[in-house]
Amino acid sequence: MKADLRNSFQAILWGGMAAGTADIIAAFRGGAPAGVLQFIASGLLGKAAMDGGWPMAVVGLAAHFGITTIMAALFVLAARRWPGLLWSPWLSGLIYGALLFGTMFYGIVPYLSAVQGWKTPEGFWRNLNGAMGHGFFVGVPIACIARHFLGEKLSAQWRAYAASAAQSSS
Repeated sequence: MKADLRNSFQAILWGGMAAGTADIIAAFRGGAPAGVLQFIASGLLGKAAMDGGWPMAVVGLAAHFGITTIMAALFVLAARRWPGLLWSPWLSGLIYGALLFGTMFYGIVPYLSAVQGWKTPEGFWRNLNGAMGHGFFVGVPIACIARHFLGEKLSAQWRAYAASAAQSSS
């Protein structure tokens, strides 16, 4: 039990850090690092964060890694319930990242952000780009790290469950 819990915590921590790092590096391609991080902080603190300098950038960085760690935790909880998610971490990660993109940009951020007038991405290609970006830079790292820490034991449990289900249906 202790090893299972430790593996889950490691999957959450390392998955959140890997996804946060990959995603923030991808985000920096569009602007100055401090500005990107201040924009993230503005989701919590409003437009004043854009004028807050490096202290607000640090708040944005902490918020970003906190969010990606929560995303990793949700995936790990799901993978513990449905170990089949670990069979193909690339596929499950791409799908999970795309779902995160849709949830964040169309559900959470427009309604909970401190910034007024948030606009969702417009057009098919911008949305596809965002969904694929979150898939590759957020979902896949989380799923691959979850498989590393949880995969062997959960896959064995899933195979045993599938075998017993097949046996009972015969």
